[in-house]
Amino acid sequence: MDEILEGGLRSRSATLVRGAPGAGKTIFGLHVLAGEGSDTGLYINLGEPADYLQDTAEQFGLDIGNVVFLDRSPSRSQFQEDSTYDLFHTDEVETPSLVDAIREQVVETDPERVVIDPVTELRYLAPDEYQFREQVLGLLAFLKDEGTTVVLTSQAAPSMPDDDLQFLADAVLNLDQDGRRRTLSVSKFRGSDSRTGPHGVAITGDGMRVWPRLEPARHGQTGPTETLSSGVSGLDSMLGGGLSTGTVTFLSGPTGAGKTTTGLQFLHTAAAAGTQSVLYSFEESLETMLDRAEALGMPVRDLIADGSLVATDIGPGEVGLDEFTYHMRTEVEENGAEMVMLDGVSGYERAFQAEDTTQQLVHIGRYLRNMNVTGLVTNEVHQITGEFRVTEQQMSHLADTILVLRHVEYRGELRKVIGVLKMRTRNFENRLRLFRLTEDGLTVGEPLSDLRGILTGTPDWSDVE
Repeated sequence: MDEILEGGLRSRSATLVRGAPGAGKTIFGLHVLAGEGSDTGLYINLGEPADYLQDTAEQFGLDIGNVVFLDRSPSRSQFQEDSTYDLFHTDEVETPSLVDAIREQVVETDPERVVIDPVTELRYLAPDEYQFREQVLGLLAFLKDEGTTVVLTSQAAPSMPDDDLQFLADAVLNLDQDGRRRTLSVSKFRGSDSRTGPHGVAITGDGMRVWPRLEPARHGQTGPTETLSSGVSGLDSMLGGGLSTGTVTFLSGPTGAGKTTTGLQFLHTAAAAGTQSVLYSFEESLETMLDRAEALGMPVRDLIADGSLVATDIGPGEVGLDEFTYHMRTEVEENGAEMVMLDGVSGYERAFQAEDTTQQLVHIGRYLRNMNVTGLVTNEVHQITGEFRVTEQQMSHLADTILVLRHVEYRGELRKVIGVLKMRTRNFENRLRLFRLTEDGLTVGEPLSDLRGILTGTPDWSDVE
């Protein structure tokens, strides 16, 4: 949240946290009061009883030992014993006593932070909308004069709009939930910059986690442009020496063509040379991938063990897209990763269903370039043979370099070929080569000068042995 709000909540301001029931407003308020470095906090609970809130904080491991509760939630005794409501209107009974109680508690406690949950309950205590607005204005003015930072929660609903509260608040945060996906957006932040979002939210056993949405323009670092070898002489020759740092390479081809293995070859060579590298697998289990790498002479497990390679497999629904990009940023910005591989565009899309995966992939590519990190993306095309397509999703414009891998038939035998379709940073070889996957690793042969028609689906091998 501090990153999203460019430092955090402004001191002596009022922040409105809006959302439907279950969106996480109460947990957010508890986090604010339990925040690092906070002094005494005051929780004015008008909905849930104090013991429930204390149990909730304990459940999420939040330390609220410095929090005082002003419990004005409905009680059983009010329903069973209080006959005052038979004689007076609600606003005539409750409003003065509540205002006095808040004033006395603030003066006595001298809190640094105050949460009023939910402030919309005050609407029922006012005779009309004008009086409600005046009461909230007066309350906020009093709390700010006392030097407190205020968080108000609002149960926003079409049947009960809270436009007036949004107008009165200095900042407005919106908590939303669409199916399994939770988000937070900032629609107002007076006096400072902020990131509007939406940003990913998760409620876990540790409370609320917020994952800032990736905004590439906010990130960047300079570095020399270097050439990264694949460790395979034939492949490096095709690429004019290797891949350029700070570029994004697509490895495109049908299933079984060798996309993942070629990507692993780059990762293995980079990590073995001391380049911190990261692998995210979206389409197959990590163990299966590592077993295959070992069988091809790439001891990737050793690199994972010594920390030079971080490898993770991600299945559908396991994490949100913003959480994923935040973890990727952590690897780059805190752990110094210089090469990142995303294995499987289709699996990436399945992992983050109902989210704008294509646009975020654009952002990931821009972010890696801005951070001078080399990106590898494997992309499967459905047609094993026939007319060639670089991607099924029409995303080839995202790539600085495109390596195409294809199956071809020669005299009843399936063979693999590899070629460079695009390379923005330098000249490259424009001929295809045979390549093989053996127990000694990946080998790339000499250019196939007599091979024609592979991209049309009708290759002619008449003069090739």
